[in-house]
Amino acid sequence: MQASDEMVIQRVIDGDREAFNEIYERYFPRVMGFVRKRIDNGADVEETVQEVFINIFSSLDSYRVEAPFAAWVFGVSRRTVASRFKRKNHKMISLEGSEEPVDVGANVRREPTPLEYYERNERAKRLDDAAHQDLTPEQQRLFELHHLRHRPIQEIAQQLHKSEDAVKSHLYRARRLLLAR
Repeated sequence: MQASDEMVIQRVIDGDREAFNEIYERYFPRVMGFVRKRIDNGADVEETVQEVFINIFSSLDSYRVEAPFAAWVFGVSRRTVASRFKRKNHKMISLEGSEEPVDVGANVRREPTPLEYYERNERAKRLDDAAHQDLTPEQQRLFELHHLRHRPIQEIAQQLHKSEDAVKSHLYRARRLLLAR
């Protein structure tokens, strides 16, 4: 008999690494399908799915038990996909004279609230601690180059004299280790 999501979540919160693997295995196919319907590029789909699970893990303490866990997972998935679109979708403003007024202030980001700032820093600290404890120096470097410095895999492969597949494989293992944490 399969344990309920709530029981597995409590085990994750209590530090059981295998419990997060259960969540990952349980929801991976559904999250993959959800993301695949919204993103065309296969590499972006894989990265986004990994990012979804990182976001799930790092914000698991915000899940409210009275709501269905699957709905919460898809809320995290939806927000992760939307944030990827925001990062990639840059509005173009014509430099030529235009009769239409342009609302430049519409795309200005607001400052995070103190709670959002605190939660972001706590998630970052947990991920940083996990990275230093669980990842090899090579995995740390690859993770930093790709996820923190936003370097494309092709550029990283050339810089480190590795194949793109090797870089992807190391990144996958690094994300997997961080998700298990």
